[in-house]
Amino acid sequence: MPNPNGHSVRKALAHNLRVLRATRRLSQNVLAEEAGVTQALVSAIELGKANPTLASLERIAIVLKIDMSELFLDRELWS
Repeated sequence: MPNPNGHSVRKALAHNLRVLRATRRLSQNVLAEEAGVTQALVSAIELGKANPTLASLERIAIVLKIDMSELFLDRELWS
C-alpha cells in the first residue's frame, strides 16, 4: 500500500534488501543459502515482486545482521 508520498512498503523492502546485501558483498545465492530460502525468492524480493513470509524475512535479517525493521524503512520519507 502506498504511503502519502507514493512510496510502497514493497518498494522500500526491495531497495533496502538490494543495498544491504550489496554493501555486505553477498551474492543472492549466498544470502539465500545462508538464510535457507531460494535465490529466486531473494531476486523476487529485490525486484518488488514477492510477498515473503515474516519467517523468511527474519532469516534474511539474521544473515545480514540487522533488525528486521531495517528492511522496511522508507529512507526517502526521512530525507
